[in-house]
Amino acid sequence: MNYKFWQRKKDAPKKKKTKTREWVDAIVFAVVAATIIRVFFIEAYTIPSGSMERSLLVGDFLFVSKVNYGPRIPMTPVAFPFAHHTMPLTTSTKAYWDGVQWKYRRLPGLSDIKRNDVVVFNFPEGDTVAVENQADSYYRLVRAMGRENVRNTYTIVDRPVDKRENFIKRCIGIPGDEITMKGGVAYVNGKMEPLENTGMMPYRIEFKTMEFDYSLLTEFKLGLENTPPVGANTYVVDATPETAEKLKKFNFVKSVGLSPDPAGPEAGGIFPNDPNRPWNRDNYGPIKIPAKGWTVQIDSNTMPLYYRAIRTYEGNKVEQKAGVWYINDKAATSYTFKMNYYWMMGDNRHNSADSRYWGFVPEDHIVGKALFIWMSWDSEASFFHKIRWSRLLKGIH
Repeated sequence: MNYKFWQRKKDAPKKKKTKTREWVDAIVFAVVAATIIRVFFIEAYTIPSGSMERSLLVGDFLFVSKVNYGPRIPMTPVAFPFAHHTMPLTTSTKAYWDGVQWKYRRLPGLSDIKRNDVVVFNFPEGDTVAVENQADSYYRLVRAMGRENVRNTYTIVDRPVDKRENFIKRCIGIPGDEITMKGGVAYVNGKMEPLENTGMMPYRIEFKTMEFDYSLLTEFKLGLENTPPVGANTYVVDATPETAEKLKKFNFVKSVGLSPDPAGPEAGGIFPNDPNRPWNRDNYGPIKIPAKGWTVQIDSNTMPLYYRAIRTYEGNKVEQKAGVWYINDKAATSYTFKMNYYWMMGDNRHNSADSRYWGFVPEDHIVGKALFIWMSWDSEASFFHKIRWSRLLKGIH
């Protein structure tokens, strides 16, 4: 009797794979390999809006590194390959199954996030925990801040963190930094951080006369022909600091200067929606960014700033009873943060929904670092000029 029947005979002929089997194996291997590269190494993204102009333009296609900050282990591991949150050619069919959820973990990376890095992250807006009734302490807090319709203001989103929309902004502040904005200019830890070689702000341009050759301004794309004047020979347009300096050299230009919003309250959901803080998009703070291990004292002044991070991002039960704050049913006068947070802003400061509106970005929302533009497509250009050749393989700074 042959006791080694399980062993293959050396002279046994190999069973040849069919063409169909070869194709299936090749496709499965390609999908698995591409998924591993996409999740752990590098992924392609596109720029859909002008919030980062002129650093990044609508129609830029980017490669984003997952390795720089450390690849994030998928928190929603069961998902359709190459789809983000909805299936291709659909608008509502989920491309993932949220029946399995893993805790946030990240593999070691090449570096930490640095100030002025251009970062891709999952959009934090709308991920507030649902309020069940008007007795909820968060509802009362928001009502006290003058937000009458909490359900419309804070959209309830049931997507997992890693399946929320991807956004791209510049990291202005890292954990522990103090952010302030004065007259449209950001200050980090008291040091001015003006936009350099990128980004746009509104500038007030006064001309000595309007009788000049408009073609001289074509390269600046100011859009004067579609902009109503704000005074005699005076316009407010979006421009870069470099453009402003160049305009000053024309003999028909009288003056060029920043035109930020004046200090005072602004309607439109400026974070943290606190009537005691009359902040707006150009005059903001100071506000300290939470760092892992940092302890904040809890009171009526700090809770509007850090309530959302403590409750929503760090998963605590937070409520107020008789003027006392409770965290996980225990009276609390302080809280120590479990994660690092970041302050993200668009370079096109007056056309950007960013941390000024929805606050801190927690580390578990971070996707990766934008590296370079591999393709740039101008949908408004003529057929032979749709590709922006000068932007191909351009690094992102």
